[in-house]
Amino acid sequence: MTRHRQMIRSGICAAAILALIGVAEASAQQSAPSNTAEPARPAYRFLRYTEDWSVLRDVQESQLADPWDSLKYVPLSDDADIWASFGGHMRLRVENWSDFGFGAPADPDDTFLLWRLALHADIHFGDNIRTFVEGKSALSSDRDLPGGKRTLDVDSLALEQAFVDVTLPLADGASLTIRPGRQTFLFGKQRLVSPLPWSNTMRRWDGVSGILEHDGWTAHGFWSQFAPVRKYEFNETEADVEFFGVYATGKIINDTVGLDVYYLGLQRTSATFNGTTGREKRNTIGGRIFGQVADTSFDYDLEGAYQFGEVGAGDINAFMIASELGYRLEEVSGSPRLHVGFDYASGDESLGGDVETFNQLFPLGHAYLGYIDIVGRQNIIDLSAGATMTPLESMTLGLTGHLLWRAEDTDALYNAGGGVVRAGGLGVDDEVGAELDLTIKYKFDRHLTGFFGYSHFFAGDFIQESGASEDIDFVYVQLQYVF
Repeated sequence: MTRHRQMIRSGICAAAILALIGVAEASAQQSAPSNTAEPARPAYRFLRYTEDWSVLRDVQESQLADPWDSLKYVPLSDDADIWASFGGHMRLRVENWSDFGFGAPADPDDTFLLWRLALHADIHFGDNIRTFVEGKSALSSDRDLPGGKRTLDVDSLALEQAFVDVTLPLADGASLTIRPGRQTFLFGKQRLVSPLPWSNTMRRWDGVSGILEHDGWTAHGFWSQFAPVRKYEFNETEADVEFFGVYATGKIINDTVGLDVYYLGLQRTSATFNGTTGREKRNTIGGRIFGQVADTSFDYDLEGAYQFGEVGAGDINAFMIASELGYRLEEVSGSPRLHVGFDYASGDESLGGDVETFNQLFPLGHAYLGYIDIVGRQNIIDLSAGATMTPLESMTLGLTGHLLWRAEDTDALYNAGGGVVRAGGLGVDDEVGAELDLTIKYKFDRHLTGFFGYSHFFAGDFIQESGASEDIDFVYVQLQYVF
């Protein structure tokens, strides 16, 4: 009963918070003047440097009704050739866990608060040079689960990004942007490379990028070293981890089909996969095709990648496939979208020697293999199905279920961070279990968004064979304000 009381209290708190803020936002909107035309402001994005606030250059002051407009376009020279934009976001999330780690720790239940503040400055020197700087503070209340306050939770004061863009115009409308400095990478659907926005502390790299844009195509080449979180110190580059490659994206077949192609290289001085240890030199080549099926309500997303290289004396031979097929019921209230998916990431057939375990690199695993993050894109088979809908204009509901197995019963179960949850030798069954994820998103206005989620993991036969096997419950409430 304790678990259910905790879940009920969390749900009541979530509803109360969202209701109070909704009333406040509605009152503010009703009292705001409505007789002025709104300027065409860009949408807020996670990668804030992709927002172009120069659209406010010639907007009359009477049209700047948003309280943050005065910070979004600030001329710094008489001819406005030099200008700046300032912004940031604030985020609060309450997490409640029951039987974390399948109930293995002495006290696997806890509720704690995560909060994050990020501020940035984007300064443009004419059309071809800009500098972008973003700092953040990510903190947590006491977290009594295994690991305590992790590097996913706490980064007390950090430089998240600091880079310079030099854009060189080329022939035929093409351009090349050179970007040295600290930066984040977000490629495609973030299955392999993501700044990890769900994490309280996020990810960053130090290096240099070259971004070529031409005729609707973008090719992003880069070389970098990972800058891991040091919770209470400056986040210095980790020279032992080099990450490099090229990611290209564009449209084909009369601009109706999206196509990504990529090469990603990873070198680490030490890595271990299913009994094989040594220097990792891993190459990933892959592609993704996505779009809408012509003249239908079907959409699709298919991605595949192959890996080769070495770990110590062992050769790498690994691959992954990810797919999703969706169908939108346009005539039904709320326009629900139904979707089914299949994901496969290879595992190792034998202990030691050559390596067949896929390396998920730097993924946004949270979005694809269950919100509890007990499963990563390594040695896994996932069948998923679900639906999303918008019962209200500002509300989105989502429900997704996963059925999960190990691809090879000789290899481990890996989590969303690539860590070993259960070693392969602890059980012979393939069945990992099942997960059900419910999410609610409510957008109060262009600045404030509320989130609520509930996830339940049903422990399968392999979990029951290999140790503690209680089902896991995860509840969260999150509010984010962007400006």
